[in-house]
Amino acid sequence: MQWFLALERRVTRVALELSIVALAAIVVLTFYQVVTRFVFGHPSAWSEVAARSVMMWMVFMGLAAAFRQGAMIAVDFLIDVGPKPLRLVLLVVIAIASLAFLALLVWYGAAMAMRVQRQNLAGLEISIAWVYAALPVGAAFAVPGVIARLFASLAEEASARPGEIKDVEGQV
Repeated sequence: MQWFLALERRVTRVALELSIVALAAIVVLTFYQVVTRFVFGHPSAWSEVAARSVMMWMVFMGLAAAFRQGAMIAVDFLIDVGPKPLRLVLLVVIAIASLAFLALLVWYGAAMAMRVQRQNLAGLEISIAWVYAALPVGAAFAVPGVIARLFASLAEEASARPGEIKDVEGQV
């Protein structure tokens, strides 16, 4: 179990760092677009498309960290207000539903990327498949986080005393 959690931490960290780098690239590309449009009066034909494409990668790479942190507010509410046996069932059902959703993203995202590989992005000579590849890659990076979050949540629930209420950070 420890090797899996160590691997998951590395995978999630890499995904989060790539998401941060993508955010920085979006800022640079958007700034470049604004400067060329409003300062020079000749907007760049490629920077807006590139920024949108990088934004897709940022979102889907950040998905891994979001799933690992359990950043699903509506689901957390159901778990917090439910009785302990229901919480355990909800944790498992949520993990299974999340894994099924991620499997669909991997499957259909890969199929979509393969289907559009001969098309190029407007203004760039890059295949649009590189943009669509963000779906299966980001979803695959998120799978270990979902599993690790389930194990951590089940261990936390098992260690909680009956009637004990925890705040957002898991503190009593």
